[in-house]
Amino acid sequence: MTLTGRSRLAGVLGWPVAHSRSPRLHGYWLAQHGIDGAYVPLPTAPEDVVDGVRALPRLGFMGANVTVPHKQGVLAACDRLDDHARRLGAVNTLVFDGPTVEGRNTDGVGFLNNLRQGAPDWDPTAGPAVVLGAGGAARAVVVALSDAGVPAIRIANRTRDKADALARALDGPVTATDWDAKDAALDGANLLVNTTSLGMTGHGPLPIDLTALPGTALVNDIVYQPLETDLLARARARGNPVVDGIGMLLHQAVPGFAAWFGVRPEVTEALRDFVLQD
Repeated sequence: MTLTGRSRLAGVLGWPVAHSRSPRLHGYWLAQHGIDGAYVPLPTAPEDVVDGVRALPRLGFMGANVTVPHKQGVLAACDRLDDHARRLGAVNTLVFDGPTVEGRNTDGVGFLNNLRQGAPDWDPTAGPAVVLGAGGAARAVVVALSDAGVPAIRIANRTRDKADALARALDGPVTATDWDAKDAALDGANLLVNTTSLGMTGHGPLPIDLTALPGTALVNDIVYQPLETDLLARARARGNPVVDGIGMLLHQAVPGFAAWFGVRPEVTEALRDFVLQD
């Protein structure tokens, strides 16, 4: 890949940002499509994020991704928000139109497209979904599921107050349940999604009994370190279809890349393998 004076620029804002797989992901697509452009890490302290975002269009950037801890902090730098960012109160994608900063959120789209690719026969309208967790990722997942026509969404979180607050904040068929009642909440479910850090490398295991979960229910863990969590391994062993979490990262990146570089890329097995390499 050769860069010129006309190269398109984008990057990822975070603090820290060295762990991000986004430069590797976008670099793959740039090379695949022979695009004159670059995607770079942009380590930005929280106190600098608004000024940093405002400076990027003046430096010739087309936009940027936003990762922790900036998804709420960048709202103050945005001149306008798309519907998803407004509903979620969080931004993961910035698109610059001259000096104008537009904040978007593609997490929900990435989540749903990952399920559709990994389990093409799954029907969101066929039954309830159980979502574990009540943080920002859970909020994006619940909104996406509601928009997709899931008839009932049951949220279980270790802190019941957060689950109640999320259920109240979102329109749709959303209810909260106690963390200790999550096993029973699986009865009749069509989908189980873990959005917590439990099961992630360096964190504790996810304590859940899958006995009540129907054998046809799809199981997804947005964690991708490890790629196959204990939850997914146990679900697979009992015959449930499973979808891992790396695809959400890949699919949420597609709209931003298309906006910045003018090509809509595809999520393929070769891309998955490349991004997962150390």
